[in-house]
Amino acid sequence: MARSMRKVRTGSVVRAGREKTTVVEMVWKQRHRIYGKQMRRVARFQVHDPDNQCRLGDVVRIEETRPISKTKHWRLLEILQRRQVADVAPSELESDAVIVEPQTAPTDAPGGNINGAESTVALTDDETEESSVDMDSGRPVGSDQDDEENPKDDIALAGDNPDSEDSR
Repeated sequence: MARSMRKVRTGSVVRAGREKTTVVEMVWKQRHRIYGKQMRRVARFQVHDPDNQCRLGDVVRIEETRPISKTKHWRLLEILQRRQVADVAPSELESDAVIVEPQTAPTDAPGGNINGAESTVALTDDETEESSVDMDSGRPVGSDQDDEENPKDDIALAGDNPDSEDSR
């Protein structure tokens, strides 16, 4: 077939996992003959990509060619536009997330937070005092406090209490 008679199409890459082959999808709208409603039409082409340079989401121009395999009758001419992909992996986003516990209803039980007093989260040995959070406002506790007040001094660890049953 003469080069001037070959069909040239533009589409987006929807699959690029195989060796030297990508799948390009061309989408267009067509009016129904009787009802007049817009219909979405899709054509998928198996495209020969010898250098495996196409990536998922790229917009490419392809050209009709001789049969290369049973299903491949198109070859890649050029990549018109690369898909913009974020450089951040999803696992990195989750590690930066701060988990906020829901507030509980005030109780009349001893130790309950009735008057809106500050409640702090217990700290472990490897955490710093900046990691404690005021449950009412969600702001860090300890950043505005004086150096004499240390929330770690008020917390009794289970092994520090001489009256506990474990130490007997």
